[in-house]
Amino acid sequence: MSGVVGRVEQIAVYPVKSLAGRTVPAARVEVEGLRGDRAYAVVDAATGERVAARTSPRLREVVATGDADADSATLTAVLGRPVRLAPSAGGPQVDAAAVHLVSRQAVDRAAAGEVPVGCSAEDPRANLLLELAADDGDERTWVGRRLRVGEALLRVTRLPRHCLGVYAEVLEPGEVAVGDPVGLDDAPPAAGR
Repeated sequence: MSGVVGRVEQIAVYPVKSLAGRTVPAARVEVEGLRGDRAYAVVDAATGERVAARTSPRLREVVATGDADADSATLTAVLGRPVRLAPSAGGPQVDAAAVHLVSRQAVDRAAAGEVPVGCSAEDPRANLLLELAADDGDERTWVGRRLRVGEALLRVTRLPRHCLGVYAEVLEPGEVAVGDPVGLDDAPPAAGR
């Protein structure tokens, strides 16, 4: 790994897919993603079909309390139809990658109107918010590279289609805490990788 390129500013876990997240001081990063992240989904009480934020955007307004019955009652009231929480089968229900990272610089650039084509400047719903050491740092240049975040080793795999930041897979699980250093490997990705 090369020198430190930044530090972890904030960690967010989204216990219920499509609901608002909560910040935590530390998290265990497993191969599937952050422990407890997207461990539950909202489903229609009658059909069992998953209810997603893209069709029910009000889901993003609700923060899960951890009490499945109370959360189901709140969601039923918010959505105006009976729903319940169901454990995510086979681990966290992530759509693109185990970990979503975004830099404070990307968020600030988006707030100033500099938004990558096709991205939304709204809440990127990232797991890790990074403060980069260089003011002009840009995590979009990390695709194909390895990143050490706390004890975890990640490989940045791609850019999200509709949001800021980058997606990464977990090569080595480990603990990550607010304030942990972020190190990037020395070599940029080889052509064609």
